[in-house]
Amino acid sequence: MASHPPQTYVMRTVVADRVATPRCTPVRFGVKRPPMDERVDRTEIDHEAPPLSEPTRVRRRVKWWPLFLLLVLAGLALWLGLGHRSAKHAGRGAQTAAAQPVGAATIGTGDIRIVLNEIGTVTSLDTVTVVTQINGQLMRVAFKEGQLVKKGDLLIQIDDRPYQAQLQHDQGQLAHDQGLLDQAQSDLSRYMMEARTNSIAKQQVDDQRYLVQQDQGTVQSDKAAIATDQLNITYAHIVSPVDGRVGLRLVDQGNYVQSSNTSGLVVVTQLQPISVVFSVPQQNVAEVEERMAQGATLPVDAYDQTNTTKIDEGKLSAIDAEMNTSTGTVNMRAIFPNAKNQLFPNEFVNAHLLVNTLTDVVRVPVPAVQVGAQGSFVWLINQNDTVTSKPVKLGTVDGQYQQAISGLQAGDRVVIDGADRLRDGMKVTIPTAQAATPGAPAQQHGRGHRGGGQHQRQQPNGAQPG
Repeated sequence: MASHPPQTYVMRTVVADRVATPRCTPVRFGVKRPPMDERVDRTEIDHEAPPLSEPTRVRRRVKWWPLFLLLVLAGLALWLGLGHRSAKHAGRGAQTAAAQPVGAATIGTGDIRIVLNEIGTVTSLDTVTVVTQINGQLMRVAFKEGQLVKKGDLLIQIDDRPYQAQLQHDQGQLAHDQGLLDQAQSDLSRYMMEARTNSIAKQQVDDQRYLVQQDQGTVQSDKAAIATDQLNITYAHIVSPVDGRVGLRLVDQGNYVQSSNTSGLVVVTQLQPISVVFSVPQQNVAEVEERMAQGATLPVDAYDQTNTTKIDEGKLSAIDAEMNTSTGTVNMRAIFPNAKNQLFPNEFVNAHLLVNTLTDVVRVPVPAVQVGAQGSFVWLINQNDTVTSKPVKLGTVDGQYQQAISGLQAGDRVVIDGADRLRDGMKVTIPTAQAATPGAPAQQHGRGHRGGGQHQRQQPNGAQPG
């Protein structure tokens, strides 16, 4: 066999891209190598084997690749985000530059009512607790609980037989005593005739005269006893003292009732008419007093507890004589006919007292009023359909309108919807349907009218736009 020359392995490094990868290439001794120029031109360079630590350094360089890729991805995401934000800001600027659609109303004149809205209590003008004035057994209950009764209707019957018997006894005693009186008077007449002829002593005549007076007193006492018996019999027949409604019975039939029992038998409450007592703050009392001194009839409307439904209409009848120092209020009473019995005693209601009516005043729709850091203002629509914040001084609120004391005049246009997106000088557009209806507020959105639709009294206040 032919012998081959011995081989020696030399570590060779191939430089490709950025990573140097060592590999072993067999070298044959005795084989003719290419010239030096050719070796220089090749991309493979032979060199002595590197130390053992060189492959370890190469592997550590390879671990930087994930970090490099991560930085590239992060830069790409940042570039895309900035581009999207720039487009968004550009769109928003275009939206701001566009005209803003709003709801509008034209300022006009009209009446504003000055109404005091106070909490009141329904109070019966006559509440009677029926008690017995005699002692006896309750024989009959002649009413149904909750029944409407008239004055004089029978309510309760108490056993009157003992009083009937006592009446008969006293009537007999009267007849007896009346006979004695007649006899005494006859004797006195005879004694006086005999005394003229001195046939009888004067002392005997005087004694007889005193005896007649005693019999007269006895007869008078008997008549009083009879009247008492008749009255007791009447008391046994208990009737309603007023027109009204009877409550739940407090004593059942068959019980023995006594005049010393103060809890009563039943309560009768007058319903027609009925009153409402409410308190008015001291700062409004003078105005109410002035109107009543002028002879004006001040109407009062009673609303339910939610202040939404009118129950009845009445008028102010009386003002209390003194003020409550703990609350600073004065009680007032209004009378209501209560024809449908809708006002119930001790019920809480809302009393709307109409004090005065301001006629032909400038008024602004309540939704147009805005409140800023410096006070109240409205957005005024100019002739060129731009808006300006206008400070206003306001007065009394009446339903959907409020008195404009200063800052506005009839014919001005104000924004009542979409005011939260406005800025001074911004261009606005008004729907054709709203622009064709001057003098009245358009559809109400956003704020709505104050007080939930109830009339309220507010003190005038200065205003500045926020």
